[in-house]
Amino acid sequence: MGEVPEWMSGAFSAPRFDTYLRAARGDALRATRLYWWNIEVSGALFGPFHCLEVALRNAVHRELTAHHGRADWWRVAPLTDDTLRKVEQARAQCRRNRSAGTPDDVVAELSFGFWASLLTRRYDRTCWVPAVRKAFPGYSGRRDTLYDQLWSLVLLRNRIMHHEPVHARDLAADHTKLYRIMGYVNEVLAKEVRSMDRFPEVLAAKGAVLSGRHSPRF
Repeated sequence: MGEVPEWMSGAFSAPRFDTYLRAARGDALRATRLYWWNIEVSGALFGPFHCLEVALRNAVHRELTAHHGRADWWRVAPLTDDTLRKVEQARAQCRRNRSAGTPDDVVAELSFGFWASLLTRRYDRTCWVPAVRKAFPGYSGRRDTLYDQLWSLVLLRNRIMHHEPVHARDLAADHTKLYRIMGYVNEVLAKEVRSMDRFPEVLAAKGAVLSGRHSPRF
């Protein structure tokens, strides 16, 4: 089964590699290839996530701005203390960045999780019904169903951005869900992004990468 090269375990840590060794049933070479493929597939998902996150936050921001009649809608919207604290943290980050701190600047600093949180039950009547639902013109189902799907993507996005293993997930289902929600927000955007998406090829090549018949690229 061999051993993980010392330079790799030194650079990435032995405890981190344990996850991959277990997945590869102790085969160090296969675990090494799985590690590289995990990076490759995470990178392949970055572009679609970029487009979903930016489009979603802009759509929700647009609808809340229209509903409250002001771009800094968080000053008048009935948000919880925790949500307002996240807005203040975003404003503080703007100050650290020495940006003007305009509403657009604040929106850009707010996390994917922040926008997803506006679909929770606590905001059903105050945000979802009057405004946020309009950010998803392609969706006509229940708020909680959409929230559950969106939150699962937030968790996946965070794993990718924190360089965590995602190889054991049903990534094909995750990918389908990502485009489904992107289509709810903007169907034309989803179609355009899909035309540039290399994820299907990366996923299909997993077996070849693990067997050594194909080299990962990222």
